Amino acid sequence: MAGMTPAERTAWVCERARAAGFDLCGVAEPDVLTELANLPEWLARGYAGEMSYMSDPRRTDPQLVLEGARSLIVVALNYNSAQAHSTEFAASDDSESPRGWVSRYAWGDDYHEVLGGKLETLLDAMRAQFTEPFVARAYVDTGPVAERVAAKHAGLGWLAKNTCLINEELGSWLFLGVIVTTLELAPALGPGELPPADLCGNCTLCLDACPTEAFPAPYVLDARRCISYLTIELRGAIPEDLREGLGRAVFGCDICQDVCPWNRKAAVTAAKEFEPREIAKPGRSLLAPELEWVAELSQKEFSAAFQRSALKRAKWRGMVRNACVALGNASLPRDGAARPRAMAILESMARSDDDLIAEHAKWALERLSSR
Repeated sequence: MAGMTPAERTAWVCERARAAGFDLCGVAEPDVLTELANLPEWLARGYAGEMSYMSDPRRTDPQLVLEGARSLIVVALNYNSAQAHSTEFAASDDSESPRGWVSRYAWGDDYHEVLGGKLETLLDAMRAQFTEPFVARAYVDTGPVAERVAAKHAGLGWLAKNTCLINEELGSWLFLGVIVTTLELAPALGPGELPPADLCGNCTLCLDACPTEAFPAPYVLDARRCISYLTIELRGAIPEDLREGLGRAVFGCDICQDVCPWNRKAAVTAAKEFEPREIAKPGRSLLAPELEWVAELSQKEFSAAFQRSALKRAKWRGMVRNACVALGNASLPRDGAARPRAMAILESMARSDDDLIAEHAKWALERLSSR
């Protein structure tokens, strides 16, 4: 709308963002993301592992993402469900039917689609409201944009020791979306105003709880040791010295967030799309799928079961590989019925034509046999 000041535009955009279903909204300027200067060193240390897309030069400069970019609109959506944490799940009994852990963010519908739809709703409203020409591109964890850094400078929270964004009221269970635009908006932080204070204090619970020691220092993540990376991004063999640390994780990890004090009273999401959904048959949920079922999935069954699910990212081969490792880590009493079933499945997997699956199944067999 002609005549609106940048501050009025920002207020209008964030009001429409909340109407679209987002919990938080803020605006940052492209040239204030000072943390991006650390990316080359992080990459040089090899901490990105096989994630070659992290080396995209556009990640260090939003102007390379969209020429003439003047504003970054950052939105956040709470995905915290009311179910148990991974730390509680780890202590649960799996002697009858061992189950695997799926990260909280993947229990429901694919967040890329959910947030993407809401961002398009916001963009449609902006195009209808503002008559002046502008260009905008929306991203949900799919483009060369450092969403967490942009969120910090949009006033949505601070970057914690586990590298997650934490909001003082909502905690860290947040999906982030970004709109890069040539439209002039007022930033959330005025001249001389600093981003939200880091309230981690002396706490190191997240660092201490990581079973694979993925944090070489506070605020630094070595993705090569991160359970989320190992179960999702890594396409090859999981290093043997890290397999035990995976526990029963088959997709992602929540440990560093589950132990965070800022998440103890985090609000439960109102978005039904993120509630654990049933898959394959009634009563089977993404919350904690049966490991035997996951290990025996065919490619066709995998594709059918995980339609519109973030779990597609791990690919069929990766999920079966992960399930083999999780079975090897499961607590299966020698006199229980689950152990012989698991051993039979792993013996079959060990004869697979796929060398990656066969190797991980053999490791799991050896681990079960030794306990």
